[in-house]
Amino acid sequence: MSDVTVLLERWNRGDHTAQQALLALLYEELRGLAGRLLRGERADHTLQPTALVHEAYMRLVGLTHLTLESRRHFYGAAAGTMRRVLVDHARQRNAHKRGGPQAVRVDVDDLDTLAGPAGLDFEALDQALEGLARVAPEQARVVDLRYFAGLSIEETADLLDVSPATVKRHWAFARAWLYRALAGSDGPPPT
Repeated sequence: MSDVTVLLERWNRGDHTAQQALLALLYEELRGLAGRLLRGERADHTLQPTALVHEAYMRLVGLTHLTLESRRHFYGAAAGTMRRVLVDHARQRNAHKRGGPQAVRVDVDDLDTLAGPAGLDFEALDQALEGLARVAPEQARVVDLRYFAGLSIEETADLLDVSPATVKRHWAFARAWLYRALAGSDGPPPT
């Protein structure tokens, strides 16, 4: 049993020292993930990778009903939490600006890389992902794991207990659906 698994089991039992030890053990990997998510952001972005990791960690620690079973499960939860932090940050920033900056058109082909395009509108992406989750939850989960958690096709397949071919199909569908949603076409894409 790995150190991470042991720490997660202790975390699930409410051991606060395990939470701190887990953060110390995985901090550099989480910071790398945060850095990839922020790499394409504007130069004056107020969130830095360290702050994003700390905010996500604080939110994860605050979830009393969350049970984390494995390293991948932890990364999935961390990536989803970082996504929520970025979306909340974008919403807060846009709320301060009447008629804030126009949303940047996002080319969904850029979702193949972990670094988003410059000026990625996380709020628009989040809305599109919520729409995708309503019509195709499995495909939305693949986007969360591939884009936000940085997992490979094989790691995503392992985590979701499906074949790599299924992940590839879900990934292709999600990219096409998100492209249409983010391009502002009339109505949602067909399912």
